[in-house]
Amino acid sequence: MASRKPDMTAFAEAIRSRRRVLDLTQDEIARRIGTTTPYVGHLESGKRHPSERIVVKLADALGMDRGQLFLLANPQAHAIISPPDEDSNRSAWQDFRRDKQLQRIHNISGEEMVLLSRVELMGRVRSPRDFLFILYTVRQALGRET
Repeated sequence: MASRKPDMTAFAEAIRSRRRVLDLTQDEIARRIGTTTPYVGHLESGKRHPSERIVVKLADALGMDRGQLFLLANPQAHAIISPPDEDSNRSAWQDFRRDKQLQRIHNISGEEMVLLSRVELMGRVRSPRDFLFILYTVRQALGRET
């Protein structure tokens, strides 16, 4: 039985987006974290999974929260470290909307928050991370750089 790889889309988009916002090249990031430019390219395309050491170095080099970046790189870890949701009526949208740090990390605009609130009206979204997936999909489809 083959092991499942974590979905690296949100992680890849987050680091690529942040690097571009900071106007840094992949080569500059590679030098800052002590690795190669092709490796940074593989991380940004979701082809490689970073070690915890690389996540920490990337977070520091990009000015991102280490814990949030770790969870993006290891989405399966969220279920392990998060307590079970005691309020079954609590929506993923409410959690996402309240997480100002997550919104800052991903440079989510007011216009994008309105769009995501409309997505919630279409049906129940399972987790706040799903809103990030939706957001990055829309950004990519629109060709928006953040």
